[in-house]
Amino acid sequence: MTEITSRRGLLFGAAAVSAGALLTGCTSNEPSESKDEPAGDNQPAADDKPGKQVTIGFAGPQADHGWLNAINDNAKKRAEKYSDVTLEITEGSNDTAQQIGQIETLINKKVDVLVVLPADGKALTQVGLKAMRAGIPVVNLDRIFNTPQAYRCWIGGDNYGMGLNAGHYIGEKLKGKSGARVIELAGLDNLELTKQRTQGFDDALKNYPNIKKVARQAAEFTVESGQAKMAQLLQAQSKFDALWNHDDDQGVGALRAIEQAGRDDFLMVGGAGALSAFQAIKQDNGVLKATVLYPPTMAASAIDLARALGQGKGIGGMAEFEIPASITLYSAVVDKTNVDQYMPTGFR
Repeated sequence: MTEITSRRGLLFGAAAVSAGALLTGCTSNEPSESKDEPAGDNQPAADDKPGKQVTIGFAGPQADHGWLNAINDNAKKRAEKYSDVTLEITEGSNDTAQQIGQIETLINKKVDVLVVLPADGKALTQVGLKAMRAGIPVVNLDRIFNTPQAYRCWIGGDNYGMGLNAGHYIGEKLKGKSGARVIELAGLDNLELTKQRTQGFDDALKNYPNIKKVARQAAEFTVESGQAKMAQLLQAQSKFDALWNHDDDQGVGALRAIEQAGRDDFLMVGGAGALSAFQAIKQDNGVLKATVLYPPTMAASAIDLARALGQGKGIGGMAEFEIPASITLYSAVVDKTNVDQYMPTGFR
């Protein structure tokens, strides 16, 4: 999730709705039999009845993180649900010039709609504007362009909400404990998303005067950095009651450091929604008790939105004839009480 600069509550005159509301018609509520398929393959597809043929161009960054790989899988599997959708997907690149070139190729192919998760929202704003001016509506996925003129609809996660919900979960668990101490394993500190997650966490803890945050360390969204930085935290903090880790990928390393240190005297809350985190929560034999979602299912929902745009439809359950201008997804907390429900959405 590097360089994700999603904005909390960007509405631009439209109500924020959950991914579950992204339905342009009747849906099936039958659950998937497989728990190993990407969520885009087992979530109910929107308006399965075939309509106008739509060609969707999809351009994202290189899948060098479990979450980004899940983004690609969700988009592909969702598109396969529809007989009236053709998906033109690029290879994916973290080189902004290369990604701009890939998007310009899709524009020249005259795709009906574009779905873009930019490697850098600021750097790719101009190509978003170019597509919109060419009459190709853009669904801007998560990392946001600098101006709403560069997209027709933005859909993404809520980084502030992740921190807020993590803080409230920990706060409720420690509410009866006097002098409770918590620590934070953040992501890359030069990213706006990291600042938003920390701000949400700190704001939530203000509701619990018995809790004090005693340490914070920034990692790099990698297993290796998570292990190294967690080891430092454990060495510096001989006693604390809870840990919030911003990212489940770096959490794999953090858990290794915790196991190596022989520590089990605190509870841990993760972030994003990796399958490994869900499995650990379900087993309930370690410190990891919950994780706060940053759902990669947003890519499947982006395909739904793009299809609706191409077919001139709105969203079922809403009075408007058009799709919203902005949709902020909810950062749900997953613990042992609901982990089975979310297990199919877990990314590797």
